[in-house]
Amino acid sequence: MAVGHTRYGTTGGTNRSNCQPIEVNHQKGHMAIAHNGNLSNAAQLRDELELSGAIFHTTSDTETIAYIVTKERLTVPSIEDALSAAMNKLDGAYSLVLMSPQKLICARDPYGFRPLCYGKTPDGMYVAASESCALTAIGADFIRDVEPGEILVFSKNGITSRREHCGKKPHHRCIFEYIYFSRPDSIVDGISVHAARLKTGHILAAE
Repeated sequence: MAVGHTRYGTTGGTNRSNCQPIEVNHQKGHMAIAHNGNLSNAAQLRDELELSGAIFHTTSDTETIAYIVTKERLTVPSIEDALSAAMNKLDGAYSLVLMSPQKLICARDPYGFRPLCYGKTPDGMYVAASESCALTAIGADFIRDVEPGEILVFSKNGITSRREHCGKKPHHRCIFEYIYFSRPDSIVDGISVHAARLKTGHILAAE
């Protein structure tokens, strides 16, 4: 298993300490987490954690997420239960990939602001990524988008989908995924980014 990130943090400075994934060692084990998005309540959550004794080493909201997941993990039976409990406290746009010694977990915010999908390589490896073009680049077949609010757990037992956060929020897409962020050959929520840009151009020209 592996977790990687190829983009600068959107919260906090662009420096070495904010590089992802963020690694955490805690009483129940080890965890690495990578995150794309922005939490609208990041400052509030960070203040609450600092007042309870947490010491931050970065200015990234990814570390805030890591702290909350770790805190929840101390009282629940599994890392996916901890992530689910943490999602009750996270507001805003995010897609997450989280790795424990035995599991690879990905999750998407209940609004679906940030894209997330997964696929499978010819030799049977599962891959999760922000964009479908990342799957294409390594020869993996696209399976589907992760649904807004969904948690996917990859383990030796196969794939488990948890949907307790699905359908709790109205679905919203970040328009900048189609205008700016995504690569043109990506498919985001079933829509070709290239086709979306062409259609946007047609509408703009008509106006």
